[in-house]
Amino acid sequence: MRAFEVFTTVVARGGFARAADALDTSPANITRYVAELETHLGVRLLNRTSRRLSLTEAGEALYERARAVIEDVAEAEAAATADSRNPRGRLRINAPLAFGIRHLAPLWPRFLALYPDVELDIDLTDRVVDLVEDGYDLGIRISRGGSQAHVARKLATSRNMLCAAPRYLERFGIPVSPEDLPGHRCLVYTHAPEPDVWTLLDGEGTPHRVRLQPHVRTNSGDTARALALAGEAITWQPMFLIGEDVARGDLVPLLPGWRLPDIDVLALYASRRHLSAKVRTMVDFLAEAFRHTEW
Repeated sequence: MRAFEVFTTVVARGGFARAADALDTSPANITRYVAELETHLGVRLLNRTSRRLSLTEAGEALYERARAVIEDVAEAEAAATADSRNPRGRLRINAPLAFGIRHLAPLWPRFLALYPDVELDIDLTDRVVDLVEDGYDLGIRISRGGSQAHVARKLATSRNMLCAAPRYLERFGIPVSPEDLPGHRCLVYTHAPEPDVWTLLDGEGTPHRVRLQPHVRTNSGDTARALALAGEAITWQPMFLIGEDVARGDLVPLLPGWRLPDIDVLALYASRRHLSAKVRTMVDFLAEAFRHTEW
């Protein structure tokens, strides 16, 4: 590319010395680049005399193509630079289904109004995907442990609640300690690290593991919520999903004095280096949107 730049500048300026001035280098360097380009191509590009410089037939053909290539590269660099400063282009986002529907979907119209040059491509699934391998720019995760493979920015924290519907408690009784749970109909979330083990924290924060014999297993938070509301089982769910049900009394918190570990809502992306404007803007937008959220 440097040789193309030198060659086209020599032609445009009409001489080696003028090209050297334009490119802020020495005439010797200009001569070397042109000679190396001719050697590489195996053709003479310029007819040079002490008074006159002219293009050969091969030189004329190369000049038009080389100039077009340099212009294309300049346009590509300008587009890349603009993309690093201004949010634009397609933004692929992966997020959990229930959280995406309840808490992300209402935000998208406002984001698009603020950044009309961004095209959103939103994929909702509770399956954990590889962001890089599957081609996502940004992932939203509900996690206790963060991520070792990606940059993670916390957007919010949600409490988890062990709960059941009043009709379940009327039919099967109220557990009074964690040791009672294996004898109850329990519903577990299969995407949890250990679905059949619930870890509860006592008043001092000491964890107690309880192994269950689940009555229902599901990979869907909405399914778990629906079955719990129907009185089919005890479950634990994040308050961003069941907060309104608890507030109305449709689900009742269980085991006072015990709690479940909180979980974080995280924005994940591959690297801080050369972060595109569209990803940076979206992460900042979401962080601001959830800044005062309490679940």
